[in-house]
Amino acid sequence: MPRCNQFVPTCSRRDLLRASACGFGQVALAAMAGRSLAGPKVGPTPGPKMPPRAKRVLFLFMWGGPSHVDFFDPKPQLNKRSGQPLHASSVGEATVGGPDRELGRLLGSPFRFAQQGESGVWMNALFPNLAQHADKMCVIRSMHTEGNAHGEALLRLHTGQANLVRPSVGAWVSYGLGSANENLPAFVTISPPRGHGGAQNYGSSFLPAVHQGTAIGSAETPITRAKISNLKNPSLSPELQRSQLDLIQSINARHLRRVGVDQRIEGLIDNYELAFRMQSTIPGVMDLSGETKATLDLYGIDARPTDNFGRQCLLARKFAENGVRYIQVSTDYTWDHHKQVEQGSIAEASKVDRPIAGLLADLAQRGLLEDTLVLWGAEFGRTPTAENGDGRNHHPKAFTMWMAGGGCKPGLTYGATDDFGYAPIENPVHMHDLHATLLHMLGLDHEKLTYRHAGRDFRLTDVYGNVVHDILS
Repeated sequence: MPRCNQFVPTCSRRDLLRASACGFGQVALAAMAGRSLAGPKVGPTPGPKMPPRAKRVLFLFMWGGPSHVDFFDPKPQLNKRSGQPLHASSVGEATVGGPDRELGRLLGSPFRFAQQGESGVWMNALFPNLAQHADKMCVIRSMHTEGNAHGEALLRLHTGQANLVRPSVGAWVSYGLGSANENLPAFVTISPPRGHGGAQNYGSSFLPAVHQGTAIGSAETPITRAKISNLKNPSLSPELQRSQLDLIQSINARHLRRVGVDQRIEGLIDNYELAFRMQSTIPGVMDLSGETKATLDLYGIDARPTDNFGRQCLLARKFAENGVRYIQVSTDYTWDHHKQVEQGSIAEASKVDRPIAGLLADLAQRGLLEDTLVLWGAEFGRTPTAENGDGRNHHPKAFTMWMAGGGCKPGLTYGATDDFGYAPIENPVHMHDLHATLLHMLGLDHEKLTYRHAGRDFRLTDVYGNVVHDILS
């Protein structure tokens, strides 16, 4: 048999194939056998450090930033003083320009608020279907972050940082827990934004590639036309693809035998194997034809204007019940109401109210809500002052997010902002605190879920973050 140099192959491709063929099946088998469904195959297996409250997270991302003072945080004083100037001293902003500096003119909310459910959760009248689930919701009205621009704020929401490329929340969850289904990724993002950070918002950065989110379509593409890029090869049969992959994996395995440890190559091997198996599994999960008419109606599918987001939410439920750990569903960039906040809020709420309510009902009736943490929110809120007459500007100083299921306290309203919704005055929750709490609910310690890179240990929350125990059941 021709000899191949250990470091630089000197044999022909035919010789290499003949010499290695017997090991191809073994390589594939080893890759599959080495994978643990309880955690990632690549690198350390952090695993849950405490009993988890939730097995998975389902994040409903409202791209652009809904106005908290128009949806979940009613402010009578804001309405009473609408049109009057807001001075820095009124909200504790004695910064450059002094306490008399004018921050803008107040804009009252045009919407009627009411308390919903036995718990009395406040919300406006634009969410009549969601209101029926008020007692499942844990509303956090004291969120705050940094970043007045969408790009910075989105990266902070999705990765914890904006000045460096860091792994996304879903990638950290995948790294910490792995997938519960070896034929599906641990992290799926449905209709993700192309802008404001783009792929960084679901990327794995320095974590092994297998932890990157699998993207289905984009926020700008109707979900009926969305697909996973390169999922199938129309030119090659599965058998021929398997043969090609076996060859590639044998070369990767030879590299690993030579160097001992290379987590990048290990991640690549794992990623290739997962991608091959996904071809036979993903199409069935994404097929909604087997759903009953009652289920389709529950989500508002085949109805206007709920069809698109309803389909996204139903896909999210199917991925959740098939073992995916972190699922994100995103709207288009349509919540950025710098003008006509009333008309814009009405239009966007009408698209998502029925699908979100349907999702909560469907998860509950299937027994999935108790161990699925549903999170609703955006990168920031909106100012209590007017922009362009009838709009609101970006506002990272205060906003609202809510949770349901997954071990949060149902029917709780946590935290408070001042009389105008400008800043938190009670139980402030920073974005780092939210991330720490999400990991905690999954059984992961945010201070110990680390990855060695560039000479030091990194984590999602960097050196910040506290678990908000008060919102946990």
